[in-house]
Amino acid sequence: MDYMSTLGNKEIMAQNIRYYLKKYGKTQKEICKDLGFKEMTFSDWVNAKTYPRIDKIEKIANYFRIQKADLVEEKRKPLKNIVPIERRMVPIIGTIAAGEPILADEHIEAYLPCDAGVQADFGLVVHGDSMIGAEIHDGDVVFIRSQPIVDDGQIAAVRIDDDATLKRFYKNPDGCTLVSMNPKYPPMVFNSGNCDSIQIIGLAVAKYSVIKQ
Repeated sequence: MDYMSTLGNKEIMAQNIRYYLKKYGKTQKEICKDLGFKEMTFSDWVNAKTYPRIDKIEKIANYFRIQKADLVEEKRKPLKNIVPIERRMVPIIGTIAAGEPILADEHIEAYLPCDAGVQADFGLVVHGDSMIGAEIHDGDVVFIRSQPIVDDGQIAAVRIDDDATLKRFYKNPDGCTLVSMNPKYPPMVFNSGNCDSIQIIGLAVAKYSVIKQ
């Protein structure tokens, strides 16, 4: 079947949405919150009761970083004796400090294979030992999903002026605090006077460790 012949097939769409929800470990509630869908409407798509508009299909495809055809077309059954290994190349951009912030070069230095299920936009190389309490070591590559907001306590890549650092992020009434996972590094506190100098680059979602466990 091609794209046009399957466009509008509610069963195929429902099967594909369920497939990608399971593949990426997402719930219907999470995707509705992230994309602004009504839960009942999305449930109807998942249960093949209704068919999403093309703009909604595009939003879902972009969310899972797939093509619209991956949602519209019927999936081919894999050969039983062949196990597919899905990888994609993620750009490694400059470096990120774990300890004292250092200049982050905004250009691609290399590419590293990453599991297809990891929703990352780029990777950054860690320098320092301030995040060893989170099992993030000097030389590790941390995969980052670009987003301007993170929840309290999540590990984020944060730009400070022209530098970048990896820390746990906490909101304050008049600013924020960046916390290391190593007691020898004090928290970095920002208030209304200097909070404009920082910017959340994204959320740390995975890592490639150079440490042999």
